[in-house]
Amino acid sequence: MRYIVFDIETQNTFEDVGKHEPALLDISVVSVYDSVTALYTTVRHTELEKLWPIFEKADALVGYNSNHFDIPLLNKYYPGDISKIKSIDLLESIRTSLGRRLRMDSVAEATLKTKKSGHGLQAIMWWKEGSIDKIMKYCEKDVEITKRLFEYARDNKELKFKDGRTTRSIPIDTSSWGDEEHHAMTHSLPF
Repeated sequence: MRYIVFDIETQNTFEDVGKHEPALLDISVVSVYDSVTALYTTVRHTELEKLWPIFEKADALVGYNSNHFDIPLLNKYYPGDISKIKSIDLLESIRTSLGRRLRMDSVAEATLKTKKSGHGLQAIMWWKEGSIDKIMKYCEKDVEITKRLFEYARDNKELKFKDGRTTRSIPIDTSSWGDEEHHAMTHSLPF
């Protein structure tokens, strides 16, 4: 299965746009990891067309809160419907198992012994300062952590989180993750 792990950073917040609707936000940076090429690609909002052929080759898109946030926002820019590609949202899997949401940092620290290099509001500050290279590094690091969490969950059928001083396991149902769904995504490929 060819999976694409991805993450998006934005130029603004929900408060800026007056509504909690991802499609109203504006993308600053998108980073992806392609499991077949093992390459990371990180682009600015003005270069998104470079990513469409990568997404269109995917059997599954992997993200953290991607069904609620990243996919609706990315669809605003994509010439087709990115939601037609199978999605594996790690946060959704956690919520289904645990009954609540967890910050990616909490899961990464307990599962992988690593932390994110920043947070989304910091990325928006960097945007306002014109520090695009910092956003690109931060976004790519988030993709790396998401990739590692996905692979850990796939291989171990669980993720972990800190509950006070105790590390707890979250069973993750990965039974459908390997299923390939057929899709014909050719909205940007030159055919």
